[in-house]
Formats: sequence, C-alpha cells, structure tokens
Amino acid sequence: MELKEYQQKALKQVRSFLTVLSNEVKAGNLKHASEDAWEAIELKSYTESRNGLDKDLPNFCLKIPTGGGKTLLAVRVIDLVNQIYLQKRNGLVLWIVPTTQIYNQTIKNLRNKEHPYRQYLDIASGGKTLIIEKTEKFTPLDIEENLVVLMLMLPSASRSNKEALKVFRDSGGFTDFFPGEDDRKGQQELLAKAPNLDAFGDDQDFWGRQIKTSLGNVIRVLNPLVILDESHKGKSPIAEDTLSNLNPSMVVELSATPHEESNILVDILGKELNQEEMIKLDLHVINKASTEWKNTMLASKDKLDLLDQKAREHEANTGVYIRPICLIQAERTGKDQRDGRYIHSEDVKEYLIKGLGIPEEEIAIKTSEKDELKQIDDIGGLMSKDAKIRYIITKQALQEGWDCAFAYVLTILTNPSSRNALTQLVGRILRQPYARKTKVEALDESYVFCFQQRGTILLDEIRKGFGQEGLGDLQSKVTISEEAEARDKEKKTYAVRDRFKGLVDDVILPFFLTKDMDNWRLIEYETDILINVDWKKVNLKELFNLSLSTSEEQDKEHITNLSEDVKELIEQKQIIRLKEGGLVLDPVFIARQLLEIIPNPWMAYEIGEKVLSNLHKKYDIKRIINNLVFIIEETKKQLERERDRLAQEEFMKLLVVKRIKFMVAGNNIGFKIKKEYKANVNARRLNNQDGAPLQKSLFEFLEEDELNEDEKSVAWYLEEQEKLLFWYRNLARTDYPIQGWRKQKIYPDFVFTSSEDQKDIDEIFVVETKGIHLKESDDTKYKRSVLEICNTQAKSESFIKLFGDKKIHYELVYGDEWERKLNELLS
Repeated sequence: MELKEYQQKALKQVRSFLTVLSNEVKAGNLKHASEDAWEAIELKSYTESRNGLDKDLPNFCLKIPTGGGKTLLAVRVIDLVNQIYLQKRNGLVLWIVPTTQIYNQTIKNLRNKEHPYRQYLDIASGGKTLIIEKTEKFTPLDIEENLVVLMLMLPSASRSNKEALKVFRDSGGFTDFFPGEDDRKGQQELLAKAPNLDAFGDDQDFWGRQIKTSLGNVIRVLNPLVILDESHKGKSPIAEDTLSNLNPSMVVELSATPHEESNILVDILGKELNQEEMIKLDLHVINKASTEWKNTMLASKDKLDLLDQKAREHEANTGVYIRPICLIQAERTGKDQRDGRYIHSEDVKEYLIKGLGIPEEEIAIKTSEKDELKQIDDIGGLMSKDAKIRYIITKQALQEGWDCAFAYVLTILTNPSSRNALTQLVGRILRQPYARKTKVEALDESYVFCFQQRGTILLDEIRKGFGQEGLGDLQSKVTISEEAEARDKEKKTYAVRDRFKGLVDDVILPFFLTKDMDNWRLIEYETDILINVDWKKVNLKELFNLSLSTSEEQDKEHITNLSEDVKELIEQKQIIRLKEGGLVLDPVFIARQLLEIIPNPWMAYEIGEKVLSNLHKKYDIKRIINNLVFIIEETKKQLERERDRLAQEEFMKLLVVKRIKFMVAGNNIGFKIKKEYKANVNARRLNNQDGAPLQKSLFEFLEEDELNEDEKSVAWYLEEQEKLLFWYRNLARTDYPIQGWRKQKIYPDFVFTSSEDQKDIDEIFVVETKGIHLKESDDTKYKRSVLEICNTQAKSESFIKLFGDKKIHYELVYGDEWERKLNELLS
C-alpha cells in the first residue's frame, strides 16, 4: 500500500524522534531521555511519564483525522520502534482499543494475511507474526520467535470494574514466564526487579511472596510496546495509572482529538487528507422544512438513486465498483420500544419496503440487539460486489470505529431537539472509496439529510462533529441548504473578472512532455523516469565504510527492562535463547526493507548482499547483526540519495537528446487557467489587509482558508504593484503541476502577469514560496533545481519561437527575501 505524502512526513518525524531518543539512551541518559529528545527536535513542551518501574516512559501521539489511515501508520510505527529504538523484530505489542467495533475491525484486518496491515507486520517480523486475544495462551518461545500483537479492550486495560480485573488474576496458564513456586530466590529476585508484580502472601510466609502467573504480570515482565487507539478515551487517572503499571517500553497514542496533555509528535490536518483524496468533501447538509420524517427519507432515497446511477456509469467507464450506501439514524431500536411515539428502526424498514419499494435484501438493521451486518462480513464485507446492502438503519451502533467508504448519505430521523446525532455520526460518511477521487463530483462528496433543525444549531453541531473527527480546519467545506431544492446554491461559481476575460486565454503554461509514437504526452515518474534508473550504477562505497558500534549492552537494555532475568529463566526451562538484538543476518529480510525504494526485488537482494559482504570483510557476523538496524537505515538513506541522483541524470539526459521537452503541444497539452472558480457559500472571503476587496486577483472571490499567512502576505503585496496585471492562486493537486525527476509533482503557489500598458500581457511569472526555516531543506533544493531548469528551457530558441515576445519566469522565493525578489521581477 503506497503511502500518501502526509503519511510519509509523519513517519519521517517519528523516525527523527526515535533516532534522537535512541542516541540519548546509548549516551547513558536513562532518566530524562524522552524529554531531552523531544527538545532536541524542537517540539513543544513534553509531558514526561514513568512506567511502573519508575523508569522513563517515552510516549507520543499521532494526531490523525478520521479517514487518515491511523492503523496503517500504527503498523509502520511498530516497525520503526522495533528497528530504531528496541532494535529487534520480536517481542510483545499491546494494542488497546476503546470499543467492540474498533476491536473487531482491527483484529480482523491484522489476522488477514492478504490485508496490507498484516503484510507489513509480516515484512517487519520476517514472516513471524502472531495476533492473539487475552483469552489465548502463549509461551516464552512464542515471544522469543515472533512479533506478538495482543489485542485488548480499554476496559480490560483499566482496573475500574470487576470485568477488567480478570486480566490481572492468577490464571495458572502462564507459569513458564515465572520462577517455580519453590524457587524462593528466583521469586524474590524478580520481585526486586519489578516490585509492582501482583503476588500472594508476604515476605514472612514460608515460601515468601508468590508471583501470580496472570496475564497482567506477563505483560509487566515483557515490557510491551503499547499502541493506544483513540487515546483521548484512555486519559482518565485510572486508565493512565493502569497503563503505566504494565511497565511498557513505549506508548504510541492514536487520536483525531488528543487530550491536552498528550505529546503530539505528528499533527495531520484535514486539509492534507483532502488534498490526498482521502475524504469526500464538500459535505452537503439538506435541512428539510417538512415535519414529516418520511419526506426526509424520500429525499435521501432520491439522492442515493442519483448516486447509484453515477456509480454505475463510473464503473462502466473505469471498472471501479462503488455501491453508495445510506446510513439512517432512528430514535428507537429496542424490541419493546415500537409504540408509535418515536421513529423506530422497524418503522423505517417498513416504509423503505412498502412505501419506497426497496427490496428487503438491500436493508440491514445494526443495533446492539440485532446485527444484520454480521452475515455480510462472511461474504467479504460491505464493499464486496456480492453484498447488496444499500440502507443501514441504526441508532448508535455505528458511531465509532465503523468504517465503510461506500457510505455517502446520512439521514437523521431523530428528534430535531436532539443535538448529538450529527456530531457523532458525520465522520462515518467522509471516507473516499479506495482513497482516490473519481473525478465525478457527486461521487466525491457526501450528504446529510435532516428535518426541522435550527440553522445555527445545525452548523454548530456539524462543526463539533468535524472537530471530533480531527477535521476542524475543513469546516468551510460544509454547505447547508434549507431545502433540497436549494442544491444549486451549495456552491457559488465566480467567473474571471470582466477586464481579464480577453487575456486569460493568452496564459498557456508548458509541461515537460515526452513523445509516444507521433503523439506528445505528459511525462510520468514511474514509466518515464524511475523505470530507466540503472540501479547497477548506485554508489555504495559510503556503506562499505560504515563504522559499526562495538557496544552490545544497548540491545539488552532496549529489549526489555527485565531481559536478562527472563532470558536466563527461559534457558533454564530448556527453551532456545534469543540472539542478542533479536535479529539474524537475513538478506531476504534486508531486501524487503529496501523494496520501499527499489522496485526490483532481485536488485534489492543483490544490493543488500553486496553491502553485507563488504562489511563482513571488516567485521565479524556478530557485530554486523548487532548493528543490522543501523545498516539497513543507512542503506535506505543512501539508496534514496542515489535514486534521486540517477533519476536526475536520466531526466537531464532525456532533455539533452530531446526525448523530453518543456513545451505545449497543440491546443490540448498545455495548462490553461480555469475560467471559473467555485467557492463554498459560507466560506470567508480573502480581502486586502485594510478589509477592502481584492482588485487584481483573477477572480473577485477567493477562499481565505486556501492561503497560509506567508501566502496571504505575497497576495497583498501583489495587489499593490503597478505593473502587475492579474494574479492567480495555483491550487495544489488541481491546478498547474510541474513533474520533475521525483515522484511528487511541484505545484507553484502563484501565477501572475505583468503589463506596461495594463492591456496586454508582457511577462508571466510562476512563483513558489518557502518559509525561511525550509531554505536549506532537501525538498527546497530540489524544487529550486527544477524551476531553474524551467527557466533555462524558457530561454531556449525553440521555446521563444513558440511563445513569441511573451516571457515566462519561474522563481522560488523565501520568507526573508520574497519582497526583494519580487521587486526585482516586477521592476
């Protein structure tokens, strides 16, 4: 599963923190390593935690909005923690979730060997992954030979009720993890190492204190990595104390709305999900004036039928299957609650069948008493072509953790005075099918139908709902219509200003093109650049000269706090002892790690083997194994550098031999600025600093949320320039792209034109802005190089013949010098 750009940035941030943290520990900083590492990467204040052994407990949070792929990031983070910090492939991961819905969904995906989540865990563990529940037994050998993921519900991890205490009781099934009952010395030594283990009796008894052989004590001994899903629900004092008392080695929180005391390492915005096509926006809310709930249901059916028609057309054109689903929230679902006073789930089902002619097989009721979706799971789930469900009736059963990207319409039939329905359910319809826009507007948006809601209250509840899903920055993407007939008012379309209409056609921007047979087309990274990279030319010399650490204590320290005692105990019971570090010299494992960069598995294997064989000339096998994670990380870094270097060489070679040209081809291949701009009716308008309307933007209206503060400053500056004719905000992923020799396209921030007579365009400027803190970043250097090539090409004789007197300039400007640079351009 290919990672989105924001997911790559998130993992890069995690990698940076873990690397610094690991170095702090290696340097002997055991008391405050986490806090010092946090400060070293210049993050906000860190809330320090300690585990049940009073040792530093690294903990951080990934703030991920609904639909952002938190489980995918979690499995990736497990691999990073094991590689960089714990330096092993085995051990215990405690995965804690708050609800049955999330529990069932997560364990189902992790146990499915065909699912990307499980496949990545298998790659990380070398194919040795066990997914278990608290009722299943496991042995020290299982832990020694596998990456074991133990699923727990939040109540089971918190000792706040009688049911929760079961996990801490003496089950009698985990005796192999502890000294025998007659081994008083062994019991005392283990209790001295871990005083918080539950035990019977006291020191005065004949056998002394006896450690309970419970699952809770096993967890404490193994110092697990903890994944805390929906962590904001586990921030009660009881839950936090219970969690730290399990002696974890690290806690990784996942949440769309973290607690104020969470250490937020990664903060993903809703805008980033929207740009990566992960969610269905805009959200259209149709508030029916009728007091009759059946009218609201009828309007929902009309919308679903329209979506179904669009989906069938889309499948016919692309082969991509989508079956739009309507979620319906009723007021009552209980067997004995159908008394006519409230809208019952059976009332809704009856109306759908008898009143609207919906086949019964297309309707399912999902409640705590009646779950008709279970049988759908047996045939592959709701997104399977074998499933026929188009309507799901519920009350609260789908509020959290339920996930089906085919859900497009939410129908709220609860009492208009009930304010929590939208807040709790809106996130269920936001996921984009297959995380890819269809380019069919109706299928790329989502819809809510309700009745007799007060407008201000309605908007407030939706804002709360977006906030709870981590999408607070996308509130402007909500359109409210007081009646379904007002659909055409959900967005307002703005045309190019009258005085610019005759000029906008003169702005045609070039692409990098390549020729297939007799036709020119846009270049593509994978098929035109990456495929031609000669991996045999990669320079591996830096890797052959790596300095490998002689220290072995770091592995013992990182595996578990009780690692030496546990291993000795395992050895006494004649169970095979782990190699230090938990890793073996396996070229196949190394090749799997390199496949993230090298698409050819045979070449990845060959390079991994070459690196190891050269290092083996200087170091013995044991030393290489003890440094294997470091070797893999350095190899990946070097290969990324070499891939980009070789891709750049290939790109430049193709330019020289004219297999790539920077040009437009006919009327069809060249970027033309859009002549319409669609804005949400409730979006805030960008004005000048003094509050006056913009005068030189191509459109009279521009959504303020589409520009950050630096970009607003540039826009305001452009408004004041006499030579400037008009300017245009180039939007990422929808407007003018430049494909260079790296995968991610460049979307410059602004396109603007200048004119001496204010009538005809003299020059066109394409400008990318960068904050001063990013001035020397690798991404900035790359963009600067590509834009410099664009400028060179734009000065070529063939280019000038094509564009005539109209000059085109490409510039990258920084936060500390953009005004001076733009003054030079417009002078």
